[in-house]
Amino acid sequence: MGSTAGRIVYENGGSYTAAKHAVAALAETLRLELAGEPVRVVELAPGMVKTDEFAVKRFGGDKERAAKIYEGVAEPLTADDVAEVIAFAATRPKHVNLDRIVMKPVAQATTMRYDRSGTL
Repeated sequence: MGSTAGRIVYENGGSYTAAKHAVAALAETLRLELAGEPVRVVELAPGMVKTDEFAVKRFGGDKERAAKIYEGVAEPLTADDVAEVIAFAATRPKHVNLDRIVMKPVAQATTMRYDRSGTL
């Protein structure tokens, strides 16, 4: 499980973006090492996913600060959205590998740029 932060860094995200860059590198390396084996390696890189646990943990338990991350964003992704894409990737024919899937809510233009009008 990667993140859009595995390709584009942002301020105050050093350890998170470093970890997600490592996930991207690991997926690419595994694809090389497992070439010819009946194994698929898929890197799923979601953007903004609204989960209470992640945001609250990120801000040391500060629920108010965590809620501001999603403020005005009409429809952030949900855990169910991510699970549905994982299921899709896993159920492709055995000869099909989806190397990297980047998924973001429509309101997210880049890693740190969102439409916050709440109207999309």
